Amino acid sequence: MAELQQVLELLKKLDTRQEELAAQVESLKSSSSKCSCGQSHSHPNPSTYPIHLTGSTPSSPSTPAAGTETIPCPPLPASPRSNSGGVEALRISRGSFTSLLPSALNNLGLGTSPPSNSNGTSTPYGNLSLEAASHGAGAPGPLSPTGEKDKDKKKGYPNRVVLTTYPSQAGINPVPINWGEGPTARERGPVVCSRIKQNLLIRNSIGAHSGSYSIYRALSIAMGQLRPDWRPDLTNTHPPFVLPPTEGWFGDKIVSFDPWGAMSQEIWAKEYADGLDVRPTISQTKAHIKIEELDVLARKGEFPVDGDIVIKSPELAAFPGVDQGIEVNTYKAAVDPVWYLPGVAARLGIDESILRRALFEDTGGMYPELLTRPDIKIFLPPIGGMTIYIMGDPAKLQDPNVEITCRPHDSCSGSDVFGSDICTCRPYLIFGISEAIKCAQRGGVGVIVYFQKEGRALGEVTKYMVYNRRKRGGDSAAEYFNNTEVVAGVKDARHQALMPDVLHFLGIKKITNLISMSNMKYDAIVGSGIEVINRYEIPEELIPADGRVEIDAKIQSGYFSKKELTDEKVKATKGRDWGE
Repeated sequence: MAELQQVLELLKKLDTRQEELAAQVESLKSSSSKCSCGQSHSHPNPSTYPIHLTGSTPSSPSTPAAGTETIPCPPLPASPRSNSGGVEALRISRGSFTSLLPSALNNLGLGTSPPSNSNGTSTPYGNLSLEAASHGAGAPGPLSPTGEKDKDKKKGYPNRVVLTTYPSQAGINPVPINWGEGPTARERGPVVCSRIKQNLLIRNSIGAHSGSYSIYRALSIAMGQLRPDWRPDLTNTHPPFVLPPTEGWFGDKIVSFDPWGAMSQEIWAKEYADGLDVRPTISQTKAHIKIEELDVLARKGEFPVDGDIVIKSPELAAFPGVDQGIEVNTYKAAVDPVWYLPGVAARLGIDESILRRALFEDTGGMYPELLTRPDIKIFLPPIGGMTIYIMGDPAKLQDPNVEITCRPHDSCSGSDVFGSDICTCRPYLIFGISEAIKCAQRGGVGVIVYFQKEGRALGEVTKYMVYNRRKRGGDSAAEYFNNTEVVAGVKDARHQALMPDVLHFLGIKKITNLISMSNMKYDAIVGSGIEVINRYEIPEELIPADGRVEIDAKIQSGYFSKKELTDEKVKATKGRDWGE
């Protein structure tokens, strides 16, 4: 924390210097009606451009710092700093942020007129009012055509580049959020990470919506296909089934995503229409899944076609009379990561300042506010999230007397999608889905959680390099983990301590059947307070020939198995050569 304090002190000095320069420019302004560019033109409202930080202090008001963009207009005047930081406003309004928006709008010079549409009535949730849209809050719609005179502009961005913010900066007044509070989301507060101009000074989160896909959104903006201030129309996007709040939603049971993330369309509809850019980070829907191996299992009689959980696939017009197998009726949810940094740090057993520094350094300095905004505790990291598949009635998940079968599965596109036989990922996943179906048909609930953690969260490039090293070295179970560690530096970066969050989100208190051999997953689940009754390893007959190295190495390292392995047997387990 000492390093963070030093950074903040430096930034405060820069702020003081900037205010001195602002005073000098104001005095120059009174004696001249022209900008520093020497031309007379109408000035944009300077209060719509937040203070920006640069790598060095300008030597004069007309000399910009090297490498930064400036606008040739008077700088932002100092705004009074709120001492409460919005916390008192939250207590007074009991969670309503409508009272916070007018002051924030005034700080930005945007006015405070109440939102309404063209006929004077209130707008439906998920749609911006015309007033909010005129404030630059963003609204559904394509990018406006660029005229000849606008070609040199930055497609909707202010000319000043806001590199970072800091707590004592003029106008900063984040919407308060109290992680783990309840009993409703309005006591907890919304997650707001938008940098659109109406939200920049009041946002309470670092990062961007949609995790790793935020980069592709940036490309669409850069190419002129999307407005920088665009916001989605959330009408009719709410979930078709309910996952009600459970005791796990409060306190520190969930720190890696927002349990209220699927309900923002309803909870914050008024605030969203007013311009507060709070968006869903979870979406829930219903679907049928169809996998060839499940067709085979159904034909073998592993589970019946009951017309509810398992449905017979309709014939294809091109193949009349041909059995097309079965489909599985599922409820599913997609979850984007939202990290409560103090909770994540505590879960991993490290100091929050160390976590912030590591995240800043190893993203190439992508998020400087990890260091400059210790008051902001929420981070939306640019990583993949997870998908939850539920077979059976989701409402039963909270009942400890209901049988629950669960497979927590980490992604492996090579096996899961393309059927590579060097590992057991796809067959183990199919086994987990099959057992989840059987559990649901017995009156229980089956749950598959699919985490985006490719190659043990080391990535496919690293994974394939490890494959090469394994095959060139004789590919033995005895050297399986060592081959990974010498290439990646660690043998596993999935950090399963965060994994049980999703189980608490679902309200699960007891897992009857855990379809996982992983000792790290089991320890994390049990350590979080969830009881596990039975554990199941992958059946012997489902292990691919070249996947034996992986399984024997895992068993030897402590993974759950009823099979006993000696050092001699592990050394004898070999994978095939490239020529085979």
